[in-house]
Amino acid sequence: MTSIRPAVAADMAAVADLWHRGWHDGHAGHVPEGLTAARTLPAFHDRTPSRVADTTVAVSADGELLGFVMVVGDEVEQVFVGRGARGTGLAEVLLAEAERQVAAGGHEVAWLAVVTGNARARRFYERCGWRDEGDLPYEVTAGGETFLSPCRRYVKAV
Repeated sequence: MTSIRPAVAADMAAVADLWHRGWHDGHAGHVPEGLTAARTLPAFHDRTPSRVADTTVAVSADGELLGFVMVVGDEVEQVFVGRGARGTGLAEVLLAEAERQVAAGGHEVAWLAVVTGNARARRFYERCGWRDEGDLPYEVTAGGETFLSPCRRYVKAV
């Protein structure tokens, strides 16, 4: 049985590992090369501890991290599911939880940025009722540099 719950500090190393793998699965080749090079495993381990309050995790009965979402205000900032849990419906469950959190925060519309070249993710969001609102040059800082990541802005009434 999978449980969905707020993250705790002890989850964040596993979140960093999963986030690193998932980020490279969906972003490599679709963002500036310097950004990809800066997204090292140690960089993810450096950035995750401060995100515990924004993070909701999906954990298996034996305690394995299966996926997570990060929500900040009206933005569904991160949605990642481990390779072994892809195609199980867990991504839909986590996205619905993120949408619930945005609504609970008093927002009527949620938004997220998805890398333009990540067709699999874009199809997923569209199947879940999200609408593509167009180009979003998303500014990202990594390794002390700022990059412009080519994204699309997706929205959904919550």
